[in-house]
Amino acid sequence: MNMQWTRDHKPNPDREQAFQVALLITLAGNILLVAGKGVATYLSGSIALYADTANSLSDVVYSLALIIALRKVLQPPDLSHPQGHSRFEPMVGLVVALMMSIAGYEALRSSIERFIAGGSAIEPGLPTLVLLASAGVKAGMFLVIRNLAHKADSPALRASAIDNLSDVLTSLAAFIGIWGSGLLHPLLDPIAGVLVSLWIFKAAIDAGRENFAYLTGAGPDEALREKIIATANGVQGSHEVHHMVSEYVGPKLAIDMHINMPGDASLDVAHEISDRIIAALEDLPEVDRAYVHVEPNEQ
Repeated sequence: MNMQWTRDHKPNPDREQAFQVALLITLAGNILLVAGKGVATYLSGSIALYADTANSLSDVVYSLALIIALRKVLQPPDLSHPQGHSRFEPMVGLVVALMMSIAGYEALRSSIERFIAGGSAIEPGLPTLVLLASAGVKAGMFLVIRNLAHKADSPALRASAIDNLSDVLTSLAAFIGIWGSGLLHPLLDPIAGVLVSLWIFKAAIDAGRENFAYLTGAGPDEALREKIIATANGVQGSHEVHHMVSEYVGPKLAIDMHINMPGDASLDVAHEISDRIIAALEDLPEVDRAYVHVEPNEQ
């Protein structure tokens, strides 16, 4: 007997191209920024710039991890992963959150040590130019990656876009700290480093929380559950949803739904209606796959 063990896989060339472009821009941009900030940090001795460099280094690790993960995510279901490979994306997201936390710890440790030592006045020339250039590059990356994330419908790329936007703020915080260390007080440089490290920790916690929910099979919120049920009930035909279980399999949902139909409905009619419900559910952007079971109306 010939049995189909996986659902049909439909390659999406536009989605794959969006991934490839986004990852290339992310990796190249972050490597460029690490190199520039690293040189400026070495020449200036700014602890605020050092913290921002650590943040950019974690972004490089993030980019490399995304490349590995998304290559796996785009593979079709197979015997080893009959439900697909979508869980690799949030799994790498957790690794990225851990790497960001390590970068935040290093930035915080160095900033506190410099603060205890009394800080130092930093010449604003090269460090501030590098930070302004970094803010400009990251703002451009945010706009580009955000559009590509929308095309690919990828939470990982959306997180990357948001991370780029937060990096604009960390670079500006470091910029203010460096200027303030010379104009107001030397301690403003390590204080800015502390602020940058705390922002890194916040981004790591947000990324970890979202990806942990995806990886552990969390369910959708009430509004999305109601949307799913309304979509199924809105399909033409005599039926009604009476039971549904849905959980995240990676960043999208798998739905197991039971519907009631008249007991005298033919098998052909029941099959046709269930297929239309499945198609309607899988058209929802939040849903990866749906399974529908037909049962007779309770007497």
